[in-house]
Amino acid sequence: MTAADPLRQARIDLAAALRWAERHGFSEAICNHFSFMVPGTTDRFLINRQGLHWRETTASSLLLVDNDGKLIEGDAPPEPTAFYIHWRLHRAAPQARCILHTHMPYATALTMLEEPELLPALQTSLMFHEQIAYDPDYNGLAFDEAEGDRMAAKLGNRSVLFLANHGVIVTGSTVHEAYDKLYYLERACMTTVLALSTGKKLKLVRPEVRARTAEQMRGAVGHTQQTAHFEALKRILDKEAADYRH
Repeated sequence: MTAADPLRQARIDLAAALRWAERHGFSEAICNHFSFMVPGTTDRFLINRQGLHWRETTASSLLLVDNDGKLIEGDAPPEPTAFYIHWRLHRAAPQARCILHTHMPYATALTMLEEPELLPALQTSLMFHEQIAYDPDYNGLAFDEAEGDRMAAKLGNRSVLFLANHGVIVTGSTVHEAYDKLYYLERACMTTVLALSTGKKLKLVRPEVRARTAEQMRGAVGHTQQTAHFEALKRILDKEAADYRH
C-alpha cells in the first residue's frame, strides 16, 4: 500500500475503528454504524455492512456507497437507518468526514436523563467544551431522509450530538480524530456517571479555565495525540487480529 491508495487506507482505518469499538465495549450486537467519506471526494463514503458483528469487520467488508444510496462496492445495500443518518449528516456537515454512531453505555445513560448535559467537572470532559449539541426529542427510527436532516440540524457546527433516549453521534475530519473523541467521550461519561452515583454535588471547573483547557487540548498537541493513539491501536490489532486489514 502507498500514499496513492487513499480508499484502501480509509478502509483499513475504519475497520480498525470498528474492531476497537467492539473491544472497548462501545458496540451493540450488530447494530450501530460508522462511516468515512473517501478522502478526496464529497459524494461517496464507506460504511459498515449490515449483519456483520464488529469483531468480524474487515477492510474489504465495508460498503462503498454514493450520496444516492447506490452501492458502488460491496455485497449488500446499507442498512436503511444507517444510510439516512450518515448520508444526510455528511451532506449537511462537510467537516464531518468521519461519523461514528453508537449506543455506548455511559454516554447513552446520560441521554436518558432529563438533564443530559456532560458537566465540566472533569479534565477529560473539557475536551468537549462547547462541542456537544443536544437533541431533546426522541423521534423513532431514521427510516427517511427527514429524520437524518433533523439530526443534522441539531448537530449544527458542533462535533458531538447527544440523541435523547438513544445514543450519541461523534464526528471528526479523520477516523483518527473521531475515534479518539469517541473513546474519551465514553471515559468522561463513565466517570461522570460514577461521580453522580455518590449522590453528592459535582465540583465544576471554573468557566475561564474550561475554555483555556479546551483550547490547549484541541491544539497541535491534541492532534498529535489523536494520531498517536489511533496508530497505537492499529499496531495492537496488527499483532493480535491482523485480519482486519483483509
